[in-house]
Order: sequence, then structure tokens, then C-alpha cells
Amino acid sequence: MTESLPADVADVLAAVLNADDPVHVALLGQVPHVSVQARCGCGCGTAYFELDTLEVEPAPTGPGTVVAAEAPLFTETGECPGEVLVFTRGGYLSWLEVCSWSDDIEVTLASARAWLQASP
Repeated sequence: MTESLPADVADVLAAVLNADDPVHVALLGQVPHVSVQARCGCGCGTAYFELDTLEVEPAPTGPGTVVAAEAPLFTETGECPGEVLVFTRGGYLSWLEVCSWSDDIEVTLASARAWLQASP
């Protein structure tokens, strides 16, 4: 079952994709056409996308699967417990991954969203 792109996913994509990067600009243009196909079952918030590739042009990322954007996550105390990665396949948004590097700090899409919005 496919759900529309939730605000938390849209906010994180907007925070990670830089409007000064031509690849990111092309990916931002795909966001209105993306929906969430599935979420990771562990609770991290990783989202797998569905996209009608006939509606948008591919970003110039090259063929195959590519990490098109990444952002380290910093807590209020300056710790870096993880990162967010944006993957593409063939130039199309494919999934948003929330990675944790810490056993002490829970890293979820909600916490990633808050930390990214708090960063300067």
C-alpha cells in the first residue's frame, strides 16, 4: 500500500537537499511526485519511495544506485549519533535512510528532523 509523502519525510528531504546543487534541485523537483511505498519496520523512519518516472526527468546522478545526498546529525550537545542518506536509482529518488551510529542516543526520522531543523 502506498501513502502520500508525509510531512516528516518531506521536511527531511528539504533539509538535506541543497538548492545550490543542480542534482539536488532536480531531486527537489521530484518530491511533489513521490509517495512512500514502505517504511522500515525497526522504527528508524527509513522510507522507501514510489515515483512515477514518466512525470519527472531524472537527476544527473548517473546510472545505478547512488547516495545523492547525506547529512550528519548533531544533537544539542554536539554529538553526532548518525546521519541521513538520500538514495537514487537511475536519477530518481529511491529511499531516505536514517542511520544510527550510537547505542546511547536513539536516532529516528523524528529526531533527525528536529536536529536538522535546529542546525544553522
